[in-house]
Amino acid sequence: MHRLYENNDIAVFWDSEKCFHAKRCVGESPDTFNPARRPWIDVTKAPTAEIWQAVRACPSGALTCVYRHEIRVELDEANTRSVAFDGEKQIGECDYAVISEGWQIYHTEVAPDHAGKGIAKRLVYKVAEAAERSGNNVIPTCSYAAAVLSSQK
Repeated sequence: MHRLYENNDIAVFWDSEKCFHAKRCVGESPDTFNPARRPWIDVTKAPTAEIWQAVRACPSGALTCVYRHEIRVELDEANTRSVAFDGEKQIGECDYAVISEGWQIYHTEVAPDHAGKGIAKRLVYKVAEAAERSGNNVIPTCSYAAAVLSSQK
């Protein structure tokens, strides 16, 4: 399971397949990470610096985070994609096809002047989370999406 949690400053990614429940995140930021609550991660409950430190303490790599850089990422199901915007300007997208086996992610792209900011990962997670929440498999044929969603990475 892949989940994306965002506040005004950061985006936190959680990959349940990597998580071995060391609970260091809970110890570092109990208001943010609360296994008794659903969703168990709420990035509005603590200061960004505290959340960032808690994510860095994760020994499994199941939790990662990036700064949002004021970039908005939205799911556009009507056009089978997630889209990144800097203001009103589109700067990236992750395209998928709905096939009998699930949602096939086949293309991810971010404008070169926005590379290296974690935007592509946010785009992929936005699609993967929507697919998983709707009971569909995620089939990453895009090499970037496959690397991001791989439990070995």
